[in-house]
Amino acid sequence: MAQGNKRKRRRLRNILILEVVIIILLLIGAKIYNSLGKIKKDNSMDNEILQNEEVEVDEGYRNIVIFGVDSRQNALSKGTNSDTIIIASINNKTKDIKLVSIYRDTYTNISGVGFDKINAAYSRGGYSLALSTINTNFDLDIKEYVTVNFQAVVNTIDMLGGITLDITEEELKYLNGYVRSLNKINGTDVPGLSKAGIQTVNGTQATAYARIRYTSGGDYKRTERQRIVVGKIFDKVKASDLPTVNALIDEIFPKTLTNLSTLDLLSLAKDVFSYNIVNQTGFPFEPDAHTYKKISYVFPIDLQSNVTKLHEFLFDEAGFVPSQKVQDYSAAIETIRNE
Repeated sequence: MAQGNKRKRRRLRNILILEVVIIILLLIGAKIYNSLGKIKKDNSMDNEILQNEEVEVDEGYRNIVIFGVDSRQNALSKGTNSDTIIIASINNKTKDIKLVSIYRDTYTNISGVGFDKINAAYSRGGYSLALSTINTNFDLDIKEYVTVNFQAVVNTIDMLGGITLDITEEELKYLNGYVRSLNKINGTDVPGLSKAGIQTVNGTQATAYARIRYTSGGDYKRTERQRIVVGKIFDKVKASDLPTVNALIDEIFPKTLTNLSTLDLLSLAKDVFSYNIVNQTGFPFEPDAHTYKKISYVFPIDLQSNVTKLHEFLFDEAGFVPSQKVQDYSAAIETIRNE
């Protein structure tokens, strides 16, 4: 089998932890009306969300951004970087879902701030600035979001009885460092691992494993670890009974922030058994990770062509021509990338 086909199949399995926690549990749980009141709502900045003038709203799709925040206080609003950024695009007719994970270090123009890592937008201006940055850099028109914090991920894995991972000697030191960090965040005292190898790990240890980025392979290897963890979570969720799923809903919803209304959530829930995740990928499609002014960034290699590919991937929109603003950003990034 061709190597390219193998890579494509691996991308099809590239679902991040927070996609499972939010998309699967949110959509399954949303049909339980009484649980919806537990979700925290914030639509206070909806009128501040920007998009490029040339972008036309496509009524055939519903697009939602999922933010996973790297908060030492488990905060859900601005003041914390969005460690995970996922675009979930739902085809309203077919109910197919496509997922795009934006690399957190992607070099983008943040309105009113200038060029920086895309994960800084949420910290500086909350969901509205983060959505505006995605819209204006990638010619999208996304207005809806869901945010979840690390504690929800940790508790979910614990409630599933942990997962089995194969930890390398290189990973062990960094994993235990992240365990200590998560203990400070969540007010826990979870021990680190004493050895490498195949073993059952709890929620804190699994989340620490998924956060490792300083071994060989850097952030791209971290994405691979996240895929491994997600596969394990998927297996556990699919094998869980209804009381466990209900308990997971009770755990996740209070640690979730969104501008989706109850009617929005019920609208999603009514088609829950029709949804099908058909494709996933990372963005930019052609990245160049290197240091600029002593800071590590992920530069799109030709943002303009990456945006064209993004629209083709999400909306089957062949030959999309990016707006003038995206073309200008693309030229600026290319100049900086080659300095």
